[in-house]
Amino acid sequence: MAQFTVNTHRFDPYKAFKFRVKWDGRYVAGISKVSALKQSTEPIKHREGGDPSTQRIMPGTRSFEPITLERGVTHDTEFEDWSKLVYSTDGDASISLKNFRRDVIIELLNEQGQIAKVYNVFQCWVSEYTALPELDANGTSVAIESMVMQNTGWTRDLDFGEPTET
Repeated sequence: MAQFTVNTHRFDPYKAFKFRVKWDGRYVAGISKVSALKQSTEPIKHREGGDPSTQRIMPGTRSFEPITLERGVTHDTEFEDWSKLVYSTDGDASISLKNFRRDVIIELLNEQGQIAKVYNVFQCWVSEYTALPELDANGTSVAIESMVMQNTGWTRDLDFGEPTET
């Protein structure tokens, strides 16, 4: 069976370096890294009374790992602004209980820049924000800001199928 049904000539999987992130209907500038989308189901162990030596395992609660976004430090305030919706030094009145959750869209692109897969991440909120990394006068690295988004789950958007490649 072919791995790619539309592009039967293609054998290589998609690469991880072309992607976009969108929230509030617009793309977020400069994101250089998105952590893995990971879900897990807690195993529940139990034993039956008539068979005390054998352990049974059944699925329990499903959970979704937090997602970390990273980008180079610029003057764009998107990360900081969103983090302030959960906590602000300006007092309780500046915290937005209505707007602190957002749905986020992560698009994986092929090498031609066409959308190959889309994931919708639901009810995200910022649990951790790093405005500046550790600074080092002897280093040569780029200053990276990051944020960790908690979420209630994600699904793949099946409206986006395999694009026709030329």
